[in-house]
Amino acid sequence: MEKEAHEQYEYARKRIRQKKILYFHFVLFLLGSLFLFVANRFFGFSIGTEQNWCIWIITLWFFIFILHFIKIYITDRFMNKKWEREQIDRLIALQQKRINQLESSINDNPENKI
Repeated sequence: MEKEAHEQYEYARKRIRQKKILYFHFVLFLLGSLFLFVANRFFGFSIGTEQNWCIWIITLWFFIFILHFIKIYITDRFMNKKWEREQIDRLIALQQKRINQLESSINDNPENKI
């Protein structure tokens, strides 16, 4: 039982760390976007161009943030250690079933007997 409690603790610790990093990424995104917007509008980094280059960077960064959000709250939530264990157990059972079928076909075939 102690091993199971330790695994639950480690899983919870990992999830909290992932969420903490996601929140940090969000704050960094907000501050970075604000800085890029101010640099583009008020400090003249866009002189000579009519394009709002900061909008493209902020949009790309937002897309990356959305991917990070999906990974933390959707993908990792369902495909965790328990899911991995179930998949491994299922594949091992399929392999063992196939091995048993091959062994029985070898044993049942009279041509293979010495």
